[in-house]
Amino acid sequence: MDIRTLTSAFSVAPQITPGEVAELAARGFRAVVCNRPDCEGPDQPNFAEIDRACRTAGLEAAYLPVAPGTVGGEDARAFGQLLDRLPKPVLAFCRTGARSATLWSLSEAARGRPVPEIPGQAKAHGHDMKDVARRVANGGRTPTDTGEIRHEVVVVGGGAAGIAVASGLKARKPDLDVAIIDPADTHYYQPGWTMVGAGVFRPETTERAMASLIPRGVRWIKAAVAAFEPESNAVILDGGRVVKYRRLVVAPGLKLDWHAVDGLAETLGRNGVTSNYRRDLAPYTWELVRGLKHGRAVFTQPPMPIKCAGAPQKAMYLSADHWRDRDRLKDIQIDFFNAGGVLFAVEEYVPALMRYVERYGVGLNFQHSLARIDGPARTAWFTRTAPDGSKTEVEERFDMIHVVPPQTAPDFVRVSPLADAVGWVDVDPGTLRHRSLEGVYGLGDACNAPNAKTAAAARKQAPVVAHNLLKDIGAIGAADAIYDGYGSCPLTVERGRILLAEFGYGGKLLPSFPAWLIDGTRPSRLAWLLKERVLPFVYWQGMLKGREWLVTPKLAD
Repeated sequence: MDIRTLTSAFSVAPQITPGEVAELAARGFRAVVCNRPDCEGPDQPNFAEIDRACRTAGLEAAYLPVAPGTVGGEDARAFGQLLDRLPKPVLAFCRTGARSATLWSLSEAARGRPVPEIPGQAKAHGHDMKDVARRVANGGRTPTDTGEIRHEVVVVGGGAAGIAVASGLKARKPDLDVAIIDPADTHYYQPGWTMVGAGVFRPETTERAMASLIPRGVRWIKAAVAAFEPESNAVILDGGRVVKYRRLVVAPGLKLDWHAVDGLAETLGRNGVTSNYRRDLAPYTWELVRGLKHGRAVFTQPPMPIKCAGAPQKAMYLSADHWRDRDRLKDIQIDFFNAGGVLFAVEEYVPALMRYVERYGVGLNFQHSLARIDGPARTAWFTRTAPDGSKTEVEERFDMIHVVPPQTAPDFVRVSPLADAVGWVDVDPGTLRHRSLEGVYGLGDACNAPNAKTAAAARKQAPVVAHNLLKDIGAIGAADAIYDGYGSCPLTVERGRILLAEFGYGGKLLPSFPAWLIDGTRPSRLAWLLKERVLPFVYWQGMLKGREWLVTPKLAD
């Protein structure tokens, strides 16, 4: 743990895990404060998990969540009151520790401590608070006219889309000044988590150190974004630093909203409740699948949009195939509860999927949205929408439940000038330029282009954004590149066979291979080999390194 001691009674740290709480107790801490809202990251334990670990270790835990960059006077006062109440010493944490240090700094200023003293003490322990002091002096608002960090192109997000577009820019124009903003230490190959949940991949094969993936010549700004101020060509970082840009690429991914289902955050990873949408829970999925001998297995799918719309079914098919192989299927009832009205949005793939639904004896329940869950009671409640629009509550028991949470754009995107009416980055679906803000581009899961939110989509989008951005700054003179909505969903219908769904805008089929080699409407062993062995290599060694194999963008006529 990277613990920074600001005073004898107060320290800050990046995200801690439940397994580290006992060490904190051994170091003498008596209380823990979480300043990070749940659901910020795919590898983030919820506060309920931290709280349980603290109670076991004899520590007091408190939850004062603050979104990045939104720390205000009321937050600082509440934080100061919390510190007064809690037993000392106290450890506060957030994603990087910056938010907790900011709260402490502002609460100290509110107590009357001379502002010039605060940054010096914080900086001596690894947190630069000079921008917080400047904000206090500016009446609580971050000044954007003095940005000390400036880059030609700033990419927000170090996931698949962000790194791919940065690599594509540098491959086309090696001398281009590019920076990536992302606070994460670890980058995840999230398409692999379905395979972890089926016992095919080991979890460690799906992750790499972020530092090893930042493209050569690209600056990595290891911080969280708090806000966008496009009228000033500025990005505000958590803690108050300002980054200025000429061109902005927004690719921060999306937010998994575990709290949208009442009771879910408290029971994740226990009581038979799991999800392949979190790296640390995918192994628990496999543990539950192997351990279930009889009973009821429930799989859920929330309202669209979600990342990888086929993932809820993938978990179900692979689990059912394991039970079939072990001759347990006759003793296990499988039910799929889908908030939507169809099994899959592109009708050409439905007949093959239905054959597997029938093979595994899956009960299909459409227009059922998971509303709440009681893990210890092994009970879930769904809101069922009737054809006339009326809603009723349905209670269902389970022995195992695989849950997919509702998903939204990140908070700092939803409240920004970049967002459309429902919170996604508002882009032209063909060029991926922002519809109204010059010099701003969006791709990946956070943009509102009506395509499937998959890594395969980001792989196709990255060359389009790279091309169009360089065209806009006069580095190339070709026509616009156009994105056709391509997305791919390798539907793992059984171990060893995949239905390779590839489609674009309007559900148009966009196969990458001739039908004699891989017919995407039929399950294929070759498609399984592609998913298991080829696509991870293409991801790590191709997409993230600017090698745009088979994704050359089409140019406008």
